[in-house]
Amino acid sequence: MTPKESTLRVDATEPDRGADAADRVAALHRLLPPAPRRAARIGLVAGGLGAYWPQFPDLLPQLRESARYVTERFEALDAEVTDVGFISDAREAETAAERLRQADCDLIVVFLTTYLTSSMVLPIAQRSGTPVLVIDLQPTERMDHANFDTGMWLAYCGQCPVPEVGNVFRRAGIPFRSVSGWLRDPNAWRRIEQWVAAAKVRAALRHARHGLMGHLYPGMLDVSTDMTLLSAQFGSQVEVLEFDDLRVRVADVTDAEAEERMGLAREVFTLDDSVVAEDYAWGARVSVGLDRLVEDFGLTTLAYYHRGLGGEQHERLGAGMILGASLLTARGIPAAGEFELRTSVAQLVSESLGAGGSFTEIQALNFTDGVVEMGHDGPGHLAVSARDPLLRGLGVYHGKRGWGVSVEFDVEHGPVTAFGIGQDQDGTLVFIASEGETVPGPLLEIGNTTSRVDFGRDPGEWVDAWSETGIGHHWALSTGHRAADYKAAAHLMGVPFRQV
Repeated sequence: MTPKESTLRVDATEPDRGADAADRVAALHRLLPPAPRRAARIGLVAGGLGAYWPQFPDLLPQLRESARYVTERFEALDAEVTDVGFISDAREAETAAERLRQADCDLIVVFLTTYLTSSMVLPIAQRSGTPVLVIDLQPTERMDHANFDTGMWLAYCGQCPVPEVGNVFRRAGIPFRSVSGWLRDPNAWRRIEQWVAAAKVRAALRHARHGLMGHLYPGMLDVSTDMTLLSAQFGSQVEVLEFDDLRVRVADVTDAEAEERMGLAREVFTLDDSVVAEDYAWGARVSVGLDRLVEDFGLTTLAYYHRGLGGEQHERLGAGMILGASLLTARGIPAAGEFELRTSVAQLVSESLGAGGSFTEIQALNFTDGVVEMGHDGPGHLAVSARDPLLRGLGVYHGKRGWGVSVEFDVEHGPVTAFGIGQDQDGTLVFIASEGETVPGPLLEIGNTTSRVDFGRDPGEWVDAWSETGIGHHWALSTGHRAADYKAAAHLMGVPFRQV
């Protein structure tokens, strides 16, 4: 067998993606239903100082009403909510802490309805072993000073214990985070929802099984990742796979299954005239085998690479991955080539936020237009394409062995965030982000995912600043301006955050 010749996503502050893009994504999800994933679990507890209740009989009913409203708002979010009710003293806090510990939450929210002592909050953080968000939402924007008595004022006193709790958390070595506002404050709820989004990232990473198949691309020292760190810092598991695990599954694919997958691909992609029928059929067959591999090992992500030699079977498997890996990524199971484990994890973080996340590296700089051209010759996230993705036939994969079909598209135009995971000298994993805009303009037509990103500065200066963070040469390109979301997720995961 010889090579063929080649013819060579939303933050409330970002704009609507547009009807055309939304319709295309909806159609894609009908063809490729998103893979199920464990929902984020939010623990919720409200509280106030029990000494007030006999003194001011109308206070507790008002605070409970506020707590009911907060519960309803959380239950309307895309998360599983465990509400353990209202606490009035430290002993009740201990009981609540045990219930929340058993619920295995990704984030616990403590609603300070009025003043309470820090002894009512500390046990919840300590015994649950879960990140805590303190919120204090007074009933309205301001008090009616002329008509308020002490009992009415106390309903507005939830901010009073926030510094106290912050001080005690710092002394106890517990990360502190809070949102202060009023009950129906859009800004406060936007910030709260950002923490819930971060909890989705924590849920995804804590329960992830990252497939790592093949071997390191020779010489890519930045790509090498300490697999144990993913378990130690995120709680993830890494499943080490052989290309033979894929080989035996591809061998079991029937002609009818391969033909069905080719039909699916025709609905998802525009096929370029350069696509060779034999390569297309092989990519479809590998795609079906990939689906079985993911299902059999319960994978959440997949990073892969195999060099191969002389057109042998493993080389052909490695070269036939792009179609199936792109279809997996579109279903919410991120895939990355070149054994790029940290980037497949970064793609999962982006996917958890609803921002897509396509495998990306720098391709060139355009100093005339002030843009960085970035993308990759491997799998792409089809749901963030600016148009129907193109399937192009390539007679050679640059820098790799093999040939076949590759995916070509431009990430939808508008706000984007480059997001990746670096690793420092001491082994610490780091979240790194930079916000920009994808803009229209000329692109290479060589079977790569390519986008023109304007970061609002000289492209060369951006590359220098981006490289200084320790990012490595691959990352995820995600839709929307997401730096604040990634920063919140980093805080929740206990890892550093850097932004360019």
